[in-house]
Amino acid sequence: MAKTKQQNLQAIKSKKQKRDQSHLHFAMTAKNYYIIGAGIFLIILGYILMNENSVSGFLPTTIAPLLLIAGYCVVIPVGILYKGKELATEETVTETHKPESKSNVTSSSTSNVKTA
Repeated sequence: MAKTKQQNLQAIKSKKQKRDQSHLHFAMTAKNYYIIGAGIFLIILGYILMNENSVSGFLPTTIAPLLLIAGYCVVIPVGILYKGKELATEETVTETHKPESKSNVTSSSTSNVKTA
């Protein structure tokens, strides 16, 4: 009796560990790094264009700040937050196969909103 309980407990622990480790993955892929690299390139290009000595020039006063804003505020955050198709589909698959928590609601058509 005690051996079967221990075996069942070990089997449950091993299943739980496998389930917990199955969703662990590295979020950044090569595509993320390429996007971040493009953002860094835009930033470097913006600083190079801003280095020009003319104060009234078109490049240092207009194009360079736009490149810096695009690099810092658009491209690098997109590179960090971008999820490839494989990761997005993998997350939806793991979310649909999660065990549902037990609740007192017996029907899915019931609502928690009270009406007067």
